[in-house]
Amino acid sequence: MLNLERLRTLDAVARHGSVSGAADGLHVTTSAVSQQLSKLEREVGQQLLAKNGRGVRLTDAGLLLAEHAARIVSQVELAQADIEAQRGQVVGEVRIAAFPTAARGLLPGALAALRTDHPDLRVRTAELEPEQGIREVLRGDADLALVLDWSNKRAPVPGGLERAHILDDAADVALPSGHPLAARDEVDLVDFGDDEWVSWPEGEFCHDWLMFTLRSQGIEPRISHFVGEHHTQLALVAAGLGVCVTPRLGRGLAPEGVAFVPVRQKMRRHIYATWRSDADRRPSIRAAVEALRGVGRPLSS
Repeated sequence: MLNLERLRTLDAVARHGSVSGAADGLHVTTSAVSQQLSKLEREVGQQLLAKNGRGVRLTDAGLLLAEHAARIVSQVELAQADIEAQRGQVVGEVRIAAFPTAARGLLPGALAALRTDHPDLRVRTAELEPEQGIREVLRGDADLALVLDWSNKRAPVPGGLERAHILDDAADVALPSGHPLAARDEVDLVDFGDDEWVSWPEGEFCHDWLMFTLRSQGIEPRISHFVGEHHTQLALVAAGLGVCVTPRLGRGLAPEGVAFVPVRQKMRRHIYATWRSDADRRPSIRAAVEALRGVGRPLSS
């Protein structure tokens, strides 16, 4: 009889691509992973791992068994979700990944509500960019991820995931308070055709969105600074080094030297919670989504 925990360990190695990655995902030591895999090899009577440089790779037998292990682990999670749903109690643990502004603007209120309404539920959180959060959910290392797209640039949802809308988040242009447009009640993006821009790092979805949006207005943007954290972006704006797009969620008060001006071409982020389809019936997932919606509802713009 194959041991479920050893199959789960093999599945983690296949998903993470390494023993150390599997250990991090399972929250155990690399030694524990190696021991589980050695026992699994003895059970099946075949070598499952082979050395590959400084790391390891799955053998043909390992790849075959890992495919079965992924289906078995998914079926077990589905059974656990059904049992939780039948019992109807919000208990156990739920792991939530959230991108920085959602972690700042949504999580504190949602976690406080969950602690009050469901004291037997343990919640663990991690701050991750949306793409990373989706990967964590697909790999089973997070139960729920907060992700986003924009009203004029949608992001596809990978197969095997469900999602629920949490809120719409408007964005403005942040510009130095001495900028000629800082006193305007409203601006057009074309007004900033000659300005330098502060953007998210290249390769991130929001950077691609900014390039797409500006170019659709006939602007070939001059990006001087690539910064992931919004408060750092605003510090650069306050120093007169460019302008940037700043969502309202989790923004806080305007730093000294920065003005926020709404854009006539409304810019909105759609923020979603996403989770694996095989966990769809878990009461803990549903409770977390409702808590996030409860916080997001009055913030939606």
